[in-house]
Amino acid sequence: MMRVRTGLEVLLDAPPKWMTGKRVGLLCNPASVDSRYVHARLRIAEAFEGQLKALYSPQHGFFAEKQDNMVESDHLKDSGTGLPVFSLYGETRKPTETMLAPIDTLLVDLQDAGTRVYTFIYTLSYCMEAARKAGIKVVILDRPNPVGGVHVEGNLLKKACASFVGRFPIPMRHGLTIGELAILFNTVFGIGCDLAVIAMQGWDRQMRFEETGLPWVAPSPNLPTPTSALVYPGQVIWEGTNVSEGRGTTLPFELFGAPFLEPDRLLAAIDADLLKGAVLRPVVFEPTANKWAGHSCQGFQIHVTDETAYRSYALSLGIYQAIYRLHPDAFTYKEPPYEYEYARLPMDLILGDPEIRTQIEAGIPIGEIEQNWSRPLITYKKVIKDVHLY
Repeated sequence: MMRVRTGLEVLLDAPPKWMTGKRVGLLCNPASVDSRYVHARLRIAEAFEGQLKALYSPQHGFFAEKQDNMVESDHLKDSGTGLPVFSLYGETRKPTETMLAPIDTLLVDLQDAGTRVYTFIYTLSYCMEAARKAGIKVVILDRPNPVGGVHVEGNLLKKACASFVGRFPIPMRHGLTIGELAILFNTVFGIGCDLAVIAMQGWDRQMRFEETGLPWVAPSPNLPTPTSALVYPGQVIWEGTNVSEGRGTTLPFELFGAPFLEPDRLLAAIDADLLKGAVLRPVVFEPTANKWAGHSCQGFQIHVTDETAYRSYALSLGIYQAIYRLHPDAFTYKEPPYEYEYARLPMDLILGDPEIRTQIEAGIPIGEIEQNWSRPLITYKKVIKDVHLY
C-alpha cells in the first residue's frame, strides 16, 4: 500500500522559493504530525531556520487537553520552540492584529473531522478573514478527510442558524479536505484572502483513513480513533440533548444512551433502512464525567460494518426521532449557552435548520426528510466539484 503524503511532508520535501525569508506562523494542535509522529512545529522550525515566529491553537487547546465546549485556553509559551502560542479559543475566536503582527505567512496544519459542526474549520475561516485584512498569505497543509471525500450527507446550514458550529451553507458531512474547504470559503463564500494549498500526494477520495497509512492522533479529546470520527457526523447531535454521547467513556460518540432509555423498544422503533451498514449493539455504560456521570446509562454502541452504506446523520436522526416519541417526558433538549450562543436552542445550531427539529418532532419519516434536502445537496455537489483537488 502506498502511504499518503500530507501537505506538511510535501512542503518539507520541496520548500517553495517564495517562503525564503518569510516570517511564518503555524495554526496547529497535537494531530499536526508527520508520518513518524514528529510535530509540525519542530519540522518547520528545523526546515525554515529562524523563520517560525508564532504558533496558534484552535478549540481544545494547544495540547488538545480541554474536554468540552466553551472550555477556554490561555495563551502560553511553547517549551519545545520557545515561541508564543496564541489561543484562538479563549478571550477571542478571531486572531487580532497583535496576534498576527509577528508573521507575514500563516501555515495551517489541522486534522479536520469532515463534519460541519467541527469548529476547527471556522477558526480557519476567521484566520483567513483576518489574514486578508492584514495582507498575510495563508497556506493550507492538506490532510485527509477521515470520513472520506465521496459521500456527502445532510441538510445545508440555514443562515438563521449560523454560529461557531456552522458559518456557511454546507451539509453535515461535507465531503471535502480542509484544503478544499479553504478554497470553497475563499471563492464561493467570498473571503478572498491570499490562499495557497499544498496538496497531499497519494490520497484518493474513496480512501478509508486506515488505508492512508498515516497515524491517527486525536485532533480533539473525544475523537480518539478514526471510528469515532466516522460516527461523529450523526452522533454529535446528542450534544443538544440530555442523551449521553459517550463523553466520559472510552468510546465517545460510538456509545450513546441515558438511564431512561429502553434499548429493545428503541431498536424496534428505528426504520430498518436506516440501519444499513451499521449494527446497534445494546450496552450499559457509566460515564465518569459530563452528562449522567456516575449513573448507569442504557443505550447502544454503533458498530459500522459497511462504510459505503452507512448514513451517519440519517441513522442518528432516526434514533433521535424514536427517543423523542418513546420518552416524551424524560427526553429534553440542552438549554443555551452553547458555543457562545446564549439565546438560540443548541439543537437548532447543531442541525443547522430549525425545520429539521420540527419535522423530527412531527414524526415525518427520515427518508422523507432526506428527500427534502436532496435538491440543495445536489446543487452543493455540483459546486464543490470546482474545488476538488483529488
